[in-house]
Amino acid sequence: MSTMAPAPTEHPAGQAAQRRTSGRLSRGGRLWLYALAVLVALSLARVVTGADDLTSAGTLRAAIIAAIPIALAGLGGLWSERAGVVNIGLEGMMILGTLGAGYYTYYQGVWIGLLGAIMFGAIGGALHALATVVFAVDHIVSGVAINIIAAGVAAFLAEVFFADLAGGGATQSPSLAQPPSITVPGIAGWSDDLADRGWFVVSDLAGLVNALTADVSSFTVLALALIAGTGWVLWHTGFGLRLRSCGEAPTSAETLGINVYRYKFVAVTVSGMFAGFGGCYLALVASSGYANGQTGGRGYIGLAAMIFGNWSPGGLLSGSLLFGFTEGARLRSGGESVHALLLVVALGLLVLAGWQIWKGHRTAAVLSAAVGAAALWWYLVTDTIPGDFTEMTPYVTTLLVLALASQRLRMPAADGQRYRRGQAG
Repeated sequence: MSTMAPAPTEHPAGQAAQRRTSGRLSRGGRLWLYALAVLVALSLARVVTGADDLTSAGTLRAAIIAAIPIALAGLGGLWSERAGVVNIGLEGMMILGTLGAGYYTYYQGVWIGLLGAIMFGAIGGALHALATVVFAVDHIVSGVAINIIAAGVAAFLAEVFFADLAGGGATQSPSLAQPPSITVPGIAGWSDDLADRGWFVVSDLAGLVNALTADVSSFTVLALALIAGTGWVLWHTGFGLRLRSCGEAPTSAETLGINVYRYKFVAVTVSGMFAGFGGCYLALVASSGYANGQTGGRGYIGLAAMIFGNWSPGGLLSGSLLFGFTEGARLRSGGESVHALLLVVALGLLVLAGWQIWKGHRTAAVLSAAVGAAALWWYLVTDTIPGDFTEMTPYVTTLLVLALASQRLRMPAADGQRYRRGQAG
């Protein structure tokens, strides 16, 4: 006589976990929800303050142009740190990229200029990899050295390359050709008309659509494709899994037959290539040519955006857009739009404080509430923001967001650690 085995039942703990998971939004869903909340907050601030330029297509286009070089630098940092190598030298690699773009674009055109910038950035990345991976130099020391060397080399070679050219000089190149731009017929005109109507949320969304469909640089499209491609390569391929294992547990990766040195070297070199592309974008899209010092610390900001984004492509793009938006608002309308942003920051921090209290994070809630109250007081007692402070706005915003987001960050486990072959034994 046969008996039928009872159907297996799931453990109560597993059932509870499944219920909790099913009640949550996916990561992508949360990002869309956050983006909608930000759009509504900015639209409300525009209506209340009358700062119509806050979400105009021009401001958003300037924000994208300001954000892309930072996102490319952050993308370079992501490749490097996911393999376990801290790359403080992103700023220097961007500097080399601006120089390569200036020289090769002048003589060979835009696309060869892009390749030249990537090549110059790759040289900086390879030097950093040689020092940190092969010779086990401290990552911070090597990165700082790369920044110093790159600035000096760029200043010297700029004088050699451009001093005798018409329109050039010892510190800058002549005006250079810009990459071709893309406009989507129909959508660009329709969205521009709708953005001018001033409707709540609808016109703000139309301004964003116009910024993404009218006169968009081909370099912008390429950069966004590379950000999406990085997410696919690092999280959906065997190569990406092996590379990330080198940043999480290199000794374990070694025992599985992975050549940790090779993956680290490739990742840091690719990091330099992305930073070089960011420098090229600065020279050819954000401005009309090479100039000494035009990176302006964006390599460091890219590293901060990557940390804010929790070492993920989507997160670093969000951090870059945050910096880019504050920069675009400052450039387009100066103190008026920045003053309107104070209201957004104040209300956002007060809402965040309430959420932190509900979560039991009382210390963080007090800090958020204090900063939010100070921002609200500043907004209420002033009509505009001094010009000197608007220059600082993007950097202050970056520091504030990093401070508030620090509790949820999780870096790769072996990031910044020296690795020598044979440690597993």
